Amino acid sequence: MLKQLKRLSLSLLLPLMAALTLSFATPSMANESAAAKSAEKEMTQLAGADIWREVRAGQEGYTTSQWPEHGVLISTAGETWFVLKEKWMSPLGALAIFGSLVMVTLAYFVVGPLKLSKPKTGRKIKRWSRMDRALHWSMAFSFLTLAFSGLCLVYGKHFLKPILPSEIWGMIIYAAKQYHNYMGPIFFILLMCVLLKWWRKSIFNKTDIQWFMKMGGMVGKHKGSHPSAGFSNGGEKAIYWLLIVFGIVVAFSGFVLDFPMFGQLRRDMELSNLVHMLSALILICGFIFHIYIGLFGMEAGLDGMVTGDVDETWAKEHHDLWYHEVKDLPENQPQDKKVD
Repeated sequence: MLKQLKRLSLSLLLPLMAALTLSFATPSMANESAAAKSAEKEMTQLAGADIWREVRAGQEGYTTSQWPEHGVLISTAGETWFVLKEKWMSPLGALAIFGSLVMVTLAYFVVGPLKLSKPKTGRKIKRWSRMDRALHWSMAFSFLTLAFSGLCLVYGKHFLKPILPSEIWGMIIYAAKQYHNYMGPIFFILLMCVLLKWWRKSIFNKTDIQWFMKMGGMVGKHKGSHPSAGFSNGGEKAIYWLLIVFGIVVAFSGFVLDFPMFGQLRRDMELSNLVHMLSALILICGFIFHIYIGLFGMEAGLDGMVTGDVDETWAKEHHDLWYHEVKDLPENQPQDKKVD
């Protein structure tokens, strides 16, 4: 009998407790639901379709930050920059670099390197000092490494990222970015040294016009004609000023990107990025031809920058005006052979 009473009391007590719990919970749930609806309504009123249309249009809102453009959530002009960079400049830049490589390859196999007309005499003519060579190779190192790191930043996601583990890719792209940022100012310092060191030797004159008209004696009916030139021929002067002009543009546009704490707006950064990229691509294509001439396109073309001296025959044929100016200098006189 006692057990039956306990069962009966439990059967009555449990539904009663459930009813009481539900009665307390229902207002709470109702309040939460009402609060959620109120918040949703408030958000709809404050950030509804009209608000997001304004944001999408690039309209500036309110923020406590006083930095320029911090109130702009979406930069509509940034989409133009993205299209210009990714859809136009990147593909055309890759095509230009590939085209330059194809051209120098065809030049080597179709036209062939420019050979000396006469055998070397063995007499050495001093052309570059140790300081000149140190400056040249320092500039070459900084330029080439900046070019490779920059190309990695632009094209690496297309060629390296798909085939590398994400950790390795992350390390490579981070290293390329940091190297590019810190080497850029060093490149500018070297560029100024190059400007101060060789600008007098790189001023164009009437002799250079004849040199260009004969295409440097490297192709066509003029091949092997060796047009007259002073210390620097027309081609060397052209590559020098290409480096100076576009190198300065690359450097200053890079400074804008490197140091974004001087009030640059998004438009300034985007324009600097496009100018930086275009100038760098022009330099890369130009120096593909410069490297080709030095390594493959001209016999003994690299000797001067390696040893500082050039053979007398090379000096006569490629820089005859300069040769006649310096041939009688003491450092260019033949050394008497020692007799054992």
